[in-house]
Amino acid sequence: MTKKDYYEILGVDRTASDEELKKNYRKIAMQCHPDRNPGDKKAEERFKEAAEAYEVLSDRQKREIYNQYGHEGLSSTGFQGFSGFDDVFSHFSGIFEEAFGFGNTRGRSRSRARAGADLRYDLKISFHDAAFGLTTTIDLEKLATCRDCDGTGAAPGTKPETCRTCQGRGQVLQSSGLFTISSTCPHCGGHGRMISKPCKNCRGQGKERIKKNVQLKIPAGVDTGSRLRLRGEGEAGEQGGPDGDLYVFLSVEEHDFFVRSDDDIHCRIPISFTQAALGTVIEVPTLQEKEKIKIPKGTQNGNTLRLKGKGIPHLRGYGRGDQIIEIFVQTPVNLNRKQEDLLREFEKISSHA
Repeated sequence: MTKKDYYEILGVDRTASDEELKKNYRKIAMQCHPDRNPGDKKAEERFKEAAEAYEVLSDRQKREIYNQYGHEGLSSTGFQGFSGFDDVFSHFSGIFEEAFGFGNTRGRSRSRARAGADLRYDLKISFHDAAFGLTTTIDLEKLATCRDCDGTGAAPGTKPETCRTCQGRGQVLQSSGLFTISSTCPHCGGHGRMISKPCKNCRGQGKERIKKNVQLKIPAGVDTGSRLRLRGEGEAGEQGGPDGDLYVFLSVEEHDFFVRSDDDIHCRIPISFTQAALGTVIEVPTLQEKEKIKIPKGTQNGNTLRLKGKGIPHLRGYGRGDQIIEIFVQTPVNLNRKQEDLLREFEKISSHA
């Protein structure tokens, strides 16, 4: 179906000013507002057409594209118009409030289901547990659905009654000139129901504070700043809405020997002057067990050796990082006379080599 010309929809010519566009759009919106024309599909369609036209022509860049290339030019920019009434009201809420004294009153009959609040829990774990993972439990205190009234807020054996003022809609209507303005019912607070006999356990709130032990599985490879999400372990929802989620933020304790860098671990191993010069085999700690490594002849201070696959497991994937060993050559101290004489002899031989 070919779209109508935006200027024609708003009843203005192509040289219309911003003020003229706004004035004509207000006029059409007043005439075709859904609250004034319940069930009138033609009025609803014109209401949406006018909103789309005003959205384009009130935007200088979109107006220029439309003037040059028409509707096809706008489509190429990704402009799709409005998907529904709520979209229109949300986009032009300022205009509706300025012109009519109200915003979107559609679809606000009674309080809708709302998800419960999310919770945060900060947990410190050891370096080893971060590397290999663990299953543990954490203690929570949170708002949960009341066990006595099952969240209704009414005493056991009773149930909430429909609010007589708003007839369960949660909204009351008031006439203001040509329009009907909807506002929250003052008697039920927008819930659409009244509780004549509140539950003693939750005092009519439908929620109670409880303590709960939650099992937590921490995967291998996490690090400080890692976040785990446990769905439904947050606080209870409202009006039948889902429970919130629990977010566990991890911090990892430092290790006495290893330093982590991404999935690699670094350590520093001291060796003697003679071991560095002559080469040797030594045992070094790893995350799981000790392992023998060969120190080549002539190893210099600061040289590094790499143990493949001895680092941290990759959190999202297979395999592990490496263990990187930095060699620290220790200078001998407190030498006895014989050791000094041997070193002088070594230096004398070296200088003539």
